[in-house]
Amino acid sequence: MKDGIHPNYREVCFVDQSNGFKFVTRSTMGSKESIKMEDGRELPLIKLETTSETHPFYTGTQKSIDSLGGRVEKFRNKFAGFSTKK
Repeated sequence: MKDGIHPNYREVCFVDQSNGFKFVTRSTMGSKESIKMEDGRELPLIKLETTSETHPFYTGTQKSIDSLGGRVEKFRNKFAGFSTKK
């Protein structure tokens, strides 16, 4: 392999912001933040909105879209007068 053309492939800590779940894997993603692990290693930190610990597909739980502040109903009311039929 040629030197200097490949991204830095190293261990990175990913953190789920919704529940604090952490996992370490290897990645080329860059980060300005770092985290000190329990074993003393300092790793780059990548923050995620959802992981397999919180995603409805993996957890078996699902939120109803209608329970998220009535956004669906608000959309339907706003565009009730529009029709695709002519």
